[in-house]
Amino acid sequence: MSDRTEQGSYGQFCPVAMAAEVICSRWTALVVRELLCGSTRFNDLRRGVPRMSPTLLSKRLKELEEAGVIAVKKTSQKGVVEYKLTEAGEELRGIVMSLGVWGQRWVESSLSLKNLDPSLLMWDMRRNLAPAPIPGRRCTVKFDYPELSAGRKSWWLVVENGEVDLCRDDPGYEVTLIIESTVRALTEIWTGDLLPEQAVERREVRVQGGARDARSVWRWIGASVFAPTRREVLTSSRSAGQPPQPPP
Repeated sequence: MSDRTEQGSYGQFCPVAMAAEVICSRWTALVVRELLCGSTRFNDLRRGVPRMSPTLLSKRLKELEEAGVIAVKKTSQKGVVEYKLTEAGEELRGIVMSLGVWGQRWVESSLSLKNLDPSLLMWDMRRNLAPAPIPGRRCTVKFDYPELSAGRKSWWLVVENGEVDLCRDDPGYEVTLIIESTVRALTEIWTGDLLPEQAVERREVRVQGGARDARSVWRWIGASVFAPTRREVLTSSRSAGQPPQPPP
C-alpha cells in the first residue's frame, strides 16, 4: 500500500491508526460497502451513495486505488472504467459487515429511520433481490409511495431471465404486482423493524395483484442482510419484558 501524506495522518505506528487513515475518512467506508455489494462502475456507485458529490466520490476512489484497496480496469467502452477490489479490499468485507451488524444491534432504529431515502431503499432492494424464487417469466413489481412528489412517487423492479432492473420511468411492461406503501413502512420492513404482515394489517402497506404472487412477493424481495440482527434485538427485548422502542 502507498504511503499516506502527513496531512490527515495520525502519526502513529499502531495498525488501527494506519488502517483508519485508509478507510475512516468521510464516505470511504460507504464506498467500500458499495464495492463489496458488487458495484463496479461510477454511476452504480453513485446510486449507492446518492448524497455524495461526484467530485468527492472520484477523490475517494483515487485514494482507495493509491492505498491498494481497489484496482481500476478499462472496459471495452471508450472512457468507461471498472473498479475492482484487490485482495486487500476483499479483506475489508468482515470489517464492513461487522460495522453494519453493530449498527443494527446498538443504534436505535429511530435514529436510522430519520434518514429515509427512497432511491437508496430501492437500489438496495434491487441488488439484494433473489430472482430464484420468482416464477420463470417476466415479473414487474411497481412501488408507489403516495406521500412523495410525482417524480419520485413510482418505481419499478423488473425481473427477467435472472436479471433485476430498477426503473424510475414506466418500462411499459404488464405489471405483476403493485405495492403501495409509505417510504417509512417499507424501510422498516427492509431493515427488519417490521414484518410485512404487520404492515399489511396496519394498512401501512397494500399489495395489489394475483393472490398467489401477492403471497410470495415478500419472499422475492427479502430483506437487508442486516435485518436478522434487528429482529434478534427485537426478540431479545420482548423476551426480557422490555418492549422495543417504537420509532417516533
